[in-house]
Amino acid sequence: MLDQKLKKRTLHRAKIIRGQLDGLIKAIEKEAYCPDLLGQSRSIQRSLKSLDAYMLENHLRTHVRRQMQQKGGEEKAIKELIKVYTLSNR
Repeated sequence: MLDQKLKKRTLHRAKIIRGQLDGLIKAIEKEAYCPDLLGQSRSIQRSLKSLDAYMLENHLRTHVRRQMQQKGGEEKAIKELIKVYTLSNR
């Protein structure tokens, strides 16, 4: 289940990223100046981190909260959070 406010913000961020990526593709096709391309790429990467934060917040507010309330769900929640943390540090 998604928090509807977070869903709206997450979709908005994903659409912005899609537009940024389309812009980068066009700039590459036009052979734009490399530092400009790198700047656009870094901007997309920062936007992706922001998107990740929205998705993590949703997971914590919905799924983890529910798991912590269920008997035996604590261990599943902990394992998922460790997995997310491990992925974020690669």
